[in-house]
This record gives sequence, structure tokens and C-alpha cells, in this order.
Amino acid sequence: MTGIIDEQGFRLNVGIILVGAEGRVFWGRRIGNRDAWQFPQGGVMPGETPEQALYRELEEEVGLTQGDVEVLACTEGWLSYRLPRRFLRRRDDTRGPQCIGQRQKWFLLRLVSDEQRIDLARSDTPEFESWRWVSYWYPIRKVVHFKRGVYARALKELAPIMRREAYLKQS
Repeated sequence: MTGIIDEQGFRLNVGIILVGAEGRVFWGRRIGNRDAWQFPQGGVMPGETPEQALYRELEEEVGLTQGDVEVLACTEGWLSYRLPRRFLRRRDDTRGPQCIGQRQKWFLLRLVSDEQRIDLARSDTPEFESWRWVSYWYPIRKVVHFKRGVYARALKELAPIMRREAYLKQS
């Protein structure tokens, strides 16, 4: 299943920023590309709320369940990015691109269980082959170029919660 694509051609999606014990965030390397690192994310399926998609994607991509995390916050609205032309997939009936980008609701989660519970191989089709903890702002500089703007907007919007939780120093 490809998930929900809105009337403008954006695929509805959730993004997950998982914070560990020391205030660092989960950073996963996608399978098959040593330079492709990102936060967990995935499409919202028909009949699913963003929160339901969050927990499904968290389990599929990271191996964690709802009991392993605490939701600290989510972005107020949906944040969007466009895919570069070379990544656009055409519909079979030639009515134009099936998906021009992603419209995402971002969630900030705190890991409340032991990090040993992280299991990238829990799904039949794993997304990540490895992971590490990185500083909160690190992903903006390292994610693929077309996602940088949406990462910056999500991290900036959620930074006050990180400060409140004493993960980030006041700037």
C-alpha cells in the first residue's frame, strides 16, 4: 500500500524524532545506501490517524511499541517537501505524478525503555541497516538535500519542548 495522497499530490506521512536518555536523537541509515541517513518516517494508510501511523511505523522501522516511548509533542500542522523530478513516479494512466512529495506530521518521542529494545530487523522489510544517537540539530546538515527544509522546520518547532525537558540549553 502506498498510503494516502492528498488532492495536491502530497503523500500524508509521519516523521519520528526519537530522543534517548541523554537528549540525543535516533539517526538511521537506510538499507543499501551508506550515505542515506534519516529519521524514521512513513505513510499514513487509509482509515489511520497520524497517531496510529506513528506507532505502526515506529514498530516497523525501529522495533519499538507504544509502551517503549512517551509522546512529548507533535508539530501543530503538516509540513511539506517536494521530491526532486528524478524521484517522481508516474501513474499508469498518465494523469501526472502520483506523488509530488510528502506532507508530514512530526512527533517528538522520548524513549522510556532500554535502548536494547531497538530492533531494526523486526519488520519483514527493514528500512534501516544501522543507527546511532546524534545531537538534536545534526540531522539538518546531514539529511538528503530535499528534506533539509522540512527537518529544519520540524526541529525548530519542537525545540522548545526539548528545552523544557532540559535536553537543549537555552540559546
